[in-house]
Amino acid sequence: MDDNTAESATPSLFRRADRSGLIAAGAVLAVCAGLVVYGVADTGGSGSKPERRTPTASVTYEVSGQGTADIAFQARSEAGKATVVKAAALPWRKTVAVPLGQDPTVSITLGENGGQARCTLAIRGRHVQSATASGTFGRATCTGALPTAPATAS
Repeated sequence: MDDNTAESATPSLFRRADRSGLIAAGAVLAVCAGLVVYGVADTGGSGSKPERRTPTASVTYEVSGQGTADIAFQARSEAGKATVVKAAALPWRKTVAVPLGQDPTVSITLGENGGQARCTLAIRGRHVQSATASGTFGRATCTGALPTAPATAS
């Protein structure tokens, strides 16, 4: 009887192993199929919508003088936030892209030692404005106007 029991247990064990192998293979196949479908769906979606970019204009800010000054200027920020450079060594110059519709601005603030500094603003290489700051904590601001962004067709 012991031999009979061993013979009947062996086929049951193999049947269980075969089923678990089929289940594992089916799960792997399902995961692979899901990744293929995701890849095809993702590729189709990104190719149909072009990346939307805001048109810009080249703006050159320049601050001349001696010593240092705090400089705040408008750069590539659609929100209109200024970039600030603390205690910039003069002379200082920066050319940046500013989104159309934003007003390019550069502001200078002298420190407690005072002195004199001049800001200038050029849009697309054309001089627009200049201003001079002098004395202790002297301030000056140069501003220009860019055209608004052209309307895009939807």
